[in-house]
Amino acid sequence: MALMITDECINCDVCEPECPNDAISMGPEIYEIDPDKCTECVGHFNEPQCQQICPVECIPFNPAWRETPEQLQAKYERLQAEAQAKANAS
Repeated sequence: MALMITDECINCDVCEPECPNDAISMGPEIYEIDPDKCTECVGHFNEPQCQQICPVECIPFNPAWRETPEQLQAKYERLQAEAQAKANAS
């Protein structure tokens, strides 16, 4: 299950740099999480770092985007392979 940022977001800018997958970016009004890049920090950390650092606790699990731990691990591995391929192309 990917994470999401609710409209309680105060745009404090602390979550974006914590995301190891670059899944968080500024949307039209508040920060947003790209569910295609969010692995809930699987492969990087034991807990989602954005949730840990958010001062207003506005980053719940997205019920519309359910994924098993195995799917999150596979997504992590795919993102790592894409990042490595991009780095090698540079």
